[in-house]
Amino acid sequence: MTERRAILSGSTFEEQIGYARAVVDGDWVHVSGTTGFDYTTMTISDDVVEQAEQCLRNIEAALAEAKCTFADVVRVRYLLPDREDFEPCWPVLRRCFGDVRPAATMLMCGLADHRMKIEIEVCARRATG
Repeated sequence: MTERRAILSGSTFEEQIGYARAVVDGDWVHVSGTTGFDYTTMTISDDVVEQAEQCLRNIEAALAEAKCTFADVVRVRYLLPDREDFEPCWPVLRRCFGDVRPAATMLMCGLADHRMKIEIEVCARRATG
């Protein structure tokens, strides 16, 4: 039977909405769309680059709990309300994904809270063996 396990970050949104930060399903790790909230304080920066950095810290923590890293990421989706905010984030994103080169998509869309300037979702495959 395939292992299926939910990873919770402690975000109040997980309880309020009914989802997990990530789900481990066998070798696959699906990380939910993750915003720039610091879940310990439930605060968020006004700066999109700082939000991107916090998104990645939140994702990295979920990946670590699933026993994988950014090196295992095969797919990333970036969601932003304002396309002009994407390019300033590129150096931060390149630090995590530049050597990994996952398949990637950037979408413009509204996010759940007007303070959110970027949301990042990843899918990873844990190394076997």
